[in-house]
Amino acid sequence: MLYQRSSQLFAEAEQVIPGGVNSPVRAFKAVGGTPIFVKSAKGAYLYDEDGNRLIDYINSWGPMILGHAYEPVVNAVIEKAKLGTSFGMPTELETQIAALAVSMVPNIDKIRFVNSGTEACMSAIRLARGFTKRDKIIKFAGCYHGHSDSFLIQAGSGAITFGSPNSPGVTAGTAKDTLLANYNDIENVKAVIEANKDEIAAIIVEPVAGNMGCIPPVKGFLEGLRTLCTENGILLIFDEVMTGFRLAKGGVQELSNVDADIVCFGKVIGGGLPVGAFAARAEIMNYLAPLGPVYQAGTLSGNPLAMAAGLAMLQALNNDAAIFQRLADKTAYLASGIDKVLKANNVAFTINTIGSMISVHFDANPVVDFKTAAKGDNETFKKFFHGLLQEGIYIAPSAYETWFITDALTYEDLDFTINAIDKVSKSF
Repeated sequence: MLYQRSSQLFAEAEQVIPGGVNSPVRAFKAVGGTPIFVKSAKGAYLYDEDGNRLIDYINSWGPMILGHAYEPVVNAVIEKAKLGTSFGMPTELETQIAALAVSMVPNIDKIRFVNSGTEACMSAIRLARGFTKRDKIIKFAGCYHGHSDSFLIQAGSGAITFGSPNSPGVTAGTAKDTLLANYNDIENVKAVIEANKDEIAAIIVEPVAGNMGCIPPVKGFLEGLRTLCTENGILLIFDEVMTGFRLAKGGVQELSNVDADIVCFGKVIGGGLPVGAFAARAEIMNYLAPLGPVYQAGTLSGNPLAMAAGLAMLQALNNDAAIFQRLADKTAYLASGIDKVLKANNVAFTINTIGSMISVHFDANPVVDFKTAAKGDNETFKKFFHGLLQEGIYIAPSAYETWFITDALTYEDLDFTINAIDKVSKSF
C-alpha cells in the first residue's frame, strides 16, 4: 500500500503539533514508520487519505462497538446540533442518559458526566479521598487511568515503597500518595495495605486490564480486592472506561458479580464523542458539590451533542439482548483462527480474550500482569503490525494495547484477517 498523502500530512502536522499527533501512541514510535491519516470510516472499515481501506480493530480505542458512523448515533448528533451545540445549562438529555445508565449498571444510584476517561478517574480519586478523609491510593503497575498526575507513577525500589514519577512535571509530593501493586497478585496488595494501615482512600483498578494488552483478572483477584477494601475501610474503584457497556450492560461488575464503590466510564458511553462519567451509590455521590464539599466542575460536561450520542448508543445496546453474545462469539472465532495459524507457523504466542477484547502476545508463557506482558517479543510485533497493515488490517500500533471487536465486523472480515495473519506469520 502507498501512504504518500499520510506521509505528507504527518510532515505538516509535525510543524505545528508536538510530535505531529495529539495523543502519543498515534505517532507509531513503538512500531516505526509513519502514522496513517484517516479520511473517513464506516462500519468495520477505515478509509485513509491515500484511498486505502483498512479493517479496523481499534475502533477509536473502544467506543465504536456498533461500528463507525452508526446511523442512530449520527442522526441524534445532527438533529441535536441544529438546536445548539452547548449551553452551559442543564438539559433534559442529561437526566435521560443518567437514568438509563443507572438502570443498566448494578450498584450505582447516581452518575456525573465529564468529558474524558482521564477526567472521570481523576474525579473519582478526589471523591474517594474526600469521602474517606485519607490521602493515599493504590494503583497497579501496567494499568492506565489517564494522564492525571496521580496515575503517572511507576514502581519504586521495592514492592511496598512509594511510587516515583515517570513523567517530568509530576511532583514527588504527588507521587508519595500513590502506592504501586502488582495486577492479579492479591498477596502483594495485602502487603501494601498492611504497610500503610488506615492511610489508603481507594484502590483503583482496571477490572480487565487493557493497557498491557488484554489481561483478564485471575480467579479470586477482584473478589479479594473487594474483601480487602471492605475490611480496611477502603473504596474500590473500577476503571471501566474500556469495559463499561462493552463486556456487558453492567460491565465487569455484572460479569464478575463483584461490586465496586465507584465506577468510571468513557469510550462506549459517549458513542464516539468525548464523554466520561463516574458513578456510585448515593451516599458517596452526595459528597460532590453542590450537595457536598468535594468540588468538581466542567463547562462542557453534559453538553447536548455528547449526551445525544451517548444516549443513542446506550439505547441501542440496551434494546439488543443478543449484542454481547454476538461480540463474544466473533472474538472467540477470531482467537481460534489466529491460534491455529500461529501454531501452524511455529510462532511463540499467547492470546488473551474476554468478551469483545482480544490481544496477541508474542511469548509462549501466560500473560497475567505487566511483567509478563513486557516479556513479549517486540520485534516480532513490529513485523506483525506492518505486515497486517500491508494486508489492509489496522491493529493498535503498540504491543501493549488490546484490540476491540465491533459488531459491524462480518465473519468474512474475520476470515480475511485470519488468512492475513497466516500469510504474515510465515515471514517471521
